[in-house]
Amino acid sequence: MKFLDEAKIYCESGKGGPGSVSFRREKFEQYGGPNGGDGGKGGDVIVEVVDDTNTLIDFRYAQHFKADPGMHGMGSNRSGKGGEDCIIKIPVGTVILAEDKETELFDCVEAGQTFTLLKGGDGGKGNAHYKSSTNQAPRKSTPGYPGEEIAIWLRLKLIADVGLLGLPNAGKSTFLSVVSNAKPKIADYPFTTLHPNLGVVRIGHSMEFVIADIPGLIEGASEGHGLGTRFLGHVERAGALLHLVDCTQDNPHEAYQTIRNELEKYKTELSDRPEIIALTKSDALGDELADHVRVQFEKETGKKTYLISSVAKQGVDDVINHLSRIVSGVEEDADE
Repeated sequence: MKFLDEAKIYCESGKGGPGSVSFRREKFEQYGGPNGGDGGKGGDVIVEVVDDTNTLIDFRYAQHFKADPGMHGMGSNRSGKGGEDCIIKIPVGTVILAEDKETELFDCVEAGQTFTLLKGGDGGKGNAHYKSSTNQAPRKSTPGYPGEEIAIWLRLKLIADVGLLGLPNAGKSTFLSVVSNAKPKIADYPFTTLHPNLGVVRIGHSMEFVIADIPGLIEGASEGHGLGTRFLGHVERAGALLHLVDCTQDNPHEAYQTIRNELEKYKTELSDRPEIIALTKSDALGDELADHVRVQFEKETGKKTYLISSVAKQGVDDVINHLSRIVSGVEEDADE
């Protein structure tokens, strides 16, 4: 299934049905009187949060959602049938924004949540409603009230235990493919992943957690450069961060600081999120040179750093075990 994390849709609730003008006419009934029924209420637009999907791809092909209108009233005091509600199912983690893409309307963080996005219009009143001692044959009725319309943006923020960060070609996709059953695109030439990937990491029979590969982060991402802030939002819900840095580049600590700066510019609280740092592609340098790079990196950043090779599966288990302790709450700080 193709991943899509942003979509614009148009919603409209149903209009109410008009009231009826009718009079009772039966044999031997001299004074029948008005008996026009009220119109039915228009259908609501309801949002339901589900956990069986993690993409908004369905909204690429269906962008207009409209509830049914209410039926008109009828004689014999029969009210019109209410319109069917329109139910929109969206994945857990979706944020509903107004058309300006800034005003947050709802944050859908729990499966099973339901809420009414738009209310249907009320039905009109039939002439039976206006009967009185001074107006015994009213010919007045009211039309149904119109429904509501709105254009909204859906923005999916993946709910993952761990967010996988790093500049393009830092080895994130390779790492994810090694530690989970995810099958991201991997090649022997430089390129960047264009959409997030999710992988479930299992440790033994009882422990598992979800890692989200967050692609497209470059210098200036918080200002809209590259893929911009589109994927930075996926980091917000991650309980911990795993920052991968390519140890074969000239200044690994500068690459690390680039991503840290973008996180702080995007949302300051992300800088306080538990973080593990790992230097990747250590097999390309050899043990001695790779360890020298690690020591220098720790000196520059002042943070404990792992040395790993995803291809050779060296040091990967240590990183996963450390992440599992953070996710399970055994460790609160990644530097412990």
